[in-house]
Amino acid sequence: MWQIPKYKPQMKVPAMIFANQALLDKMQTDRTLWQCGNVAQLPGIYKHAITLPDGHEGYGFPIGGVAATDYTDGVISPGGVGYDINCGVRLLATNITDKDVRPKLSPLTDAIFRNVPSGLGSRRKDLTVSSRDLDTLAVEGVQWLIDQGLGWAEDAKHCEENGHMPNANPDKVSQTAKNRGLTQIGTLGSGNHFLEIQMVDKIFNPKTAKVFGITHEGQVTVMIHCGSRGYGHQVCSDYLRVMEHAVQKYKISLPDRELACAPGSSQEAKDYVEAMACAVNYAFCNRQAIMHWVRQSFQQVYGQDPEKFGLKLVYDVAHNIAKMETHDIGDGVQKKVWVHRKGATRAFPPGHEAVPEDYRSEGQPVLIPGSMGTSSWILVGTQKAMELTFGSTAHGAGRMMSRFAAKRQFWGGDIKSNLEKRGIAVRAASPSVLAEEADPAYKNVDMVAEVSHQLGIATKVARLTPLAVVKG
Repeated sequence: MWQIPKYKPQMKVPAMIFANQALLDKMQTDRTLWQCGNVAQLPGIYKHAITLPDGHEGYGFPIGGVAATDYTDGVISPGGVGYDINCGVRLLATNITDKDVRPKLSPLTDAIFRNVPSGLGSRRKDLTVSSRDLDTLAVEGVQWLIDQGLGWAEDAKHCEENGHMPNANPDKVSQTAKNRGLTQIGTLGSGNHFLEIQMVDKIFNPKTAKVFGITHEGQVTVMIHCGSRGYGHQVCSDYLRVMEHAVQKYKISLPDRELACAPGSSQEAKDYVEAMACAVNYAFCNRQAIMHWVRQSFQQVYGQDPEKFGLKLVYDVAHNIAKMETHDIGDGVQKKVWVHRKGATRAFPPGHEAVPEDYRSEGQPVLIPGSMGTSSWILVGTQKAMELTFGSTAHGAGRMMSRFAAKRQFWGGDIKSNLEKRGIAVRAASPSVLAEEADPAYKNVDMVAEVSHQLGIATKVARLTPLAVVKG
């Protein structure tokens, strides 16, 4: 734990960095710490501005940033959520082992690559969503898709927010955002989004793992990482412009215009929250549709009902979101706050009412994806997270170098052949996306998980390693 004290008079709270020396050294090569200090200047911020071990420079807030502001006297900042609203991760557990899947790994990866649209401009022609449908799914979330036959009845209960964030209002979403979202539901997208067939490499907490449906090493899992696509990106763009006017209207003093915000009680903030909730629900639906096509792919390749393979949803977590929550802001005082999590995972403890009932004895599953070809992690939320980080922990490895720099340094063909030599099947929409997502472009996810574990803000349950990678 590293503290940046209130060295500027405008800082309302200190900034806290949760990292080991190596991760901190990397943060000091860009604007991460400067941005964290800026977040500490937001009106109504409580306790401290937070940068998690995967932190790196972002828009306004660092990615890997958390801040809690007073529900009425604080502000809401779209930069504290990010452009890819509810970019998140969904994990499925199967009842088969890596030995069972290897003979069929190549055709299964082909089927998933064929069934799940990936890359810019890709879409499924058999999923047509009308404008009215789009507004409905933005309000109802995954239940709407389940009702359309794209999912199982129990899927919703294992999603954060039950796959449905309340107060979504499509009237607050621009027509431009809706037009971008119409054709992108059920698409993986490009960049760091991926779909992996994985296996359980090591179990660290057998009791919790079993409750989550992770029963043995070698067990096959499937991880889906994507967000709200152009729909959420446009919501963010639209409301950053709104917030820039709000800053002037409410005479808010900010160290960086990228932190544009509005008072939580203002109409501008309420409008943004209602639009953001639509994008959150869109992203839940996006991952739900992709999960349905993964199950379908197993059925096509094995010629058997997908239920035979388990393919149960372990959990779906949001990584970019702002929520009204109640937290201890110090000295045992409980307050309603807006928790901004930007590149951060909610990590609620055992007994918390927001944790699914069948997991409540253990705590909330935390899913931390690694970079392509490296491990991913299942952790579990803790009481310590509630005390230190407003119930949050890291969301991934975090970038070491920009996409442009990675493309200059690596060639996609080399990346693909190196992964295949290790027995990992690879399907990608283009070689360039493999180059920009090369493993050395990211921090060591095992180190990030270890820092979270040592701090106690989310502790290790199981480590997953890839068998097949599908990239946009």
